Amino acid sequence: MPTHPLARFFDRVDDVTAEIARREAGGVAHPAAVDDEIAVCHPKQLDLVVDEVITETATTKTFRLRRATGELLPPFQAGQYISLRLQIEGVRTSRAFSVSSSPTERRHYDLTVRRVPGGRVSNHLLDAVAPGDRLVSSGPIGTFQHNPLFHGEDLVFLAGGSGVAPAMSMIREVVDRGLPRTLHLVYGSRRADDIIFRAELDQVARDCPEITVDHVISEPDADWSGPTGFLSAAVVERLAGPLRGRMTYVCGPPAMYAYQLRQLDRVGHPRRRVRLEANGIALPAGEDRDWPADVDPTVEVTVAVRGRGAFRTPRSRPLLDALEDNGFQPEASCRSGECSMCRVRVVRGGVFTAAEARLRMSDRDFGFTHSCAAYPVTDVEVDF
Repeated sequence: MPTHPLARFFDRVDDVTAEIARREAGGVAHPAAVDDEIAVCHPKQLDLVVDEVITETATTKTFRLRRATGELLPPFQAGQYISLRLQIEGVRTSRAFSVSSSPTERRHYDLTVRRVPGGRVSNHLLDAVAPGDRLVSSGPIGTFQHNPLFHGEDLVFLAGGSGVAPAMSMIREVVDRGLPRTLHLVYGSRRADDIIFRAELDQVARDCPEITVDHVISEPDADWSGPTGFLSAAVVERLAGPLRGRMTYVCGPPAMYAYQLRQLDRVGHPRRRVRLEANGIALPAGEDRDWPADVDPTVEVTVAVRGRGAFRTPRSRPLLDALEDNGFQPEASCRSGECSMCRVRVVRGGVFTAAEARLRMSDRDFGFTHSCAAYPVTDVEVDF
């Protein structure tokens, strides 16, 4: 077997080469074993039972989910999410929620959900889902996790609202595993009584020298004596110190991202040292700075699904949502432009695709878009 010229630079290359040769000589078939391993670690679907519903604040609940079969759940990395697949009032949809529990705990996943005014999924979960209910989800997915090779061990996490969920998972892992990793959480909330996980966060900060927690309140009452306002560059550096080369994670409501990037840019923090977890498209279609100035987002257009029918929808409605509203169900997961599971091909017509969509060169060349981050600006025909 030919040896790659770089192989000599790797430890134990002779052992690895000998093992490959042994397997080839023995005619060992590996696909079945590989498929079994994939099914355990990366299942396409999880059948779950709501084990407990924990009220965190007046607007937030944590749903503790276990596997319906009683088996351990697949392993995940702190910061990853699962995508719940739901049917609400006859409409099938999906939403991604970060796992807030520790990766060391595989008997259950905790999903921490905050009410979104007018939100179809958050309101359904908070108002209608109870212990014993059955849910279906994807396996763990996502790239918003700590990479020790590139991120270092001195981290800053800027969270807003329920964006604290992945930070909570990261913090719990540091505590559970005793990791030599420092994490400074700067957590913005509207009111002091709506701080999620406040008691646990404050206790961890007292007990664990690796974890620092600062709460910032935008609408303080007379009793609040801590930092106030938004997570501006001045506030962040006053609390967390100079960012310099520290990896900075950002997770929160959609409007937070553009603001936070501008603030980090003001202090010269390079974009490569910022990790964003987008829980939805950053800005509504008409408010995106790249939205065509001559295109009225309120106007309705026709969306045709090749060979399967057509419907009318406002230009401002994300294509994925519009398809689901009308009974079509592309596969979907993150709903923030990252994972590409909801990609569709635009056969004719034009769409506006938000910058959050991580399109590949081949997508652009062959007319594909991520439907969660795309808006029809003309009559269009799509295929999937």
